[in-house]
Amino acid sequence: MNGRKVKKIVILGSAYPLRGGGIATFNERMAKAFINNGDVVKIITFSLQYPSFLFPGKTQYSEEEPPEGLEIEVMVNSVNPANWIKVGRYLKEEAPDLLILRYWIPFMGPCLGTISKIVRKNKKTTVIAIADNIIPHERKPGDKIFSKFFIKNVDAFLTMSKSVLNDLYLFDKVKPRKYTPHPLYDNFGTIISKEDAKESLKLDPNSRYILFFGFIRDYKGLDLLIEAFADKRLREFPIKLLIAGEFYSNPNKYLEIIDRHNLKKHLEMRTSFIPNNDVHKYFCASDVVVQPYKTATQSGITQVAYHFNKPMITTNVGGLSELIPNEKVGYVVNPDKNEIADAIYRFYKNHKETEFSKNAAAEKRKYSWEVFVENLLSLASNV
Repeated sequence: MNGRKVKKIVILGSAYPLRGGGIATFNERMAKAFINNGDVVKIITFSLQYPSFLFPGKTQYSEEEPPEGLEIEVMVNSVNPANWIKVGRYLKEEAPDLLILRYWIPFMGPCLGTISKIVRKNKKTTVIAIADNIIPHERKPGDKIFSKFFIKNVDAFLTMSKSVLNDLYLFDKVKPRKYTPHPLYDNFGTIISKEDAKESLKLDPNSRYILFFGFIRDYKGLDLLIEAFADKRLREFPIKLLIAGEFYSNPNKYLEIIDRHNLKKHLEMRTSFIPNNDVHKYFCASDVVVQPYKTATQSGITQVAYHFNKPMITTNVGGLSELIPNEKVGYVVNPDKNEIADAIYRFYKNHKETEFSKNAAAEKRKYSWEVFVENLLSLASNV
């Protein structure tokens, strides 16, 4: 710690007992990074994160064991203004040196903005927003008003893609802000052999697998990937498309494409929620991870793939291409089924897995949690 003052830090956002997902997993890993840095950390999470009509999955709650070594308080109701005032007053009195708010959809703007507005009145706490999105992928009425209110009531912003950093200027041109890449998701276990991973998942040991991983939403372009996978050139190889993640949009359009191209025997569908302790199996069983997104800011899937030294094929949208050097760690293409198919074909035809995997192992060194924490604290010191 080099004699520096220990900071009292509160992270307000998704965490256990809410289901893992990207944001909850990130917040818990970030808390451990601050603890490793010598700081005192508490996470405050939601008693109600989404009303049921806004949540497309089966359940918002985890069935796994709680993360070890973390103090997590369930406190915030996202739709109850009286609760926002209560939480704001509580944190104002707690007076942490730093309050970190995760902002990923404008729906959270009134809740988090109100809490922050109250907390800042203590003239001690610096409020930093980690902004995953400012303009959401799936837009709704009120988005701009909610984001504007939230942005007005925080001190500074950290973004994990340059596109979100640019979006901020539509609302505020003065407050401190910093871009730093999404750090590694290094908490999903160790690398196991491809053979062991396939056996554990009961996959065909004679097939090779392309992985689409994560919640299935329309903007993520799974339809483009399925259309691409119908390309007859790909039948040259013993490959299957492994789709791993819960449907958060209507599955019918994807199933229709599969039926139309008679692809069922070429796909492996694991379309339920993937618990954290199974994530490593899907990545280790696969040759390459494909992110065929139509729109994006950043994606935590990239940093899971890096952790497991996996090549990637991604589309040139949002901040995805910032982290994946084209022709080195994988391929960056336009969100077009033909270009995606070409990239998959080149990957297998030119036997790129070993080369790209080695390059991914080298590239990932720059995405450490130590650098992320250092950048966040540096931003706070400039407020």
